[in-house]
Amino acid sequence: MFYSYELAVTAAHTVTNPKVVEMELTAGIIHQVDVLFPDDCDHNIRVQVFDASFQLWPSNRNGTIRGDATVISFRDFYELKSDNNILTAYAWWEDTSTAQSVFVQIGLLPRAIMQPFSLAELLRAVQKGA
Repeated sequence: MFYSYELAVTAAHTVTNPKVVEMELTAGIIHQVDVLFPDDCDHNIRVQVFDASFQLWPSNRNGTIRGDATVISFRDFYELKSDNNILTAYAWWEDTSTAQSVFVQIGLLPRAIMQPFSLAELLRAVQKGA
């Protein structure tokens, strides 16, 4: 599965009043994340993604993802459970004169595809065969 969310950041979105987008996902493993910054962002739009109160991306606390005509793309292995599958994106401008849309795209697959056998499953299979 592949999800895409638009963060339409306006001049009104500041560090104290960020654009907030709840990204509802299915249960599974997040394996790919892309943050697309259009031209003319000039590294002035800042993005953070949280799982509840835990800052997920970037991993350093209070860090932000920034770019200009860039796709920030990285692999991950982050599991979402069915009872906790909403991530929250925050975005704001350092510049107060423009509006732009940044896109957060997330690739997510079921655990059975990403990790077909866990060590526990393998041990159970071996013990049944013995």
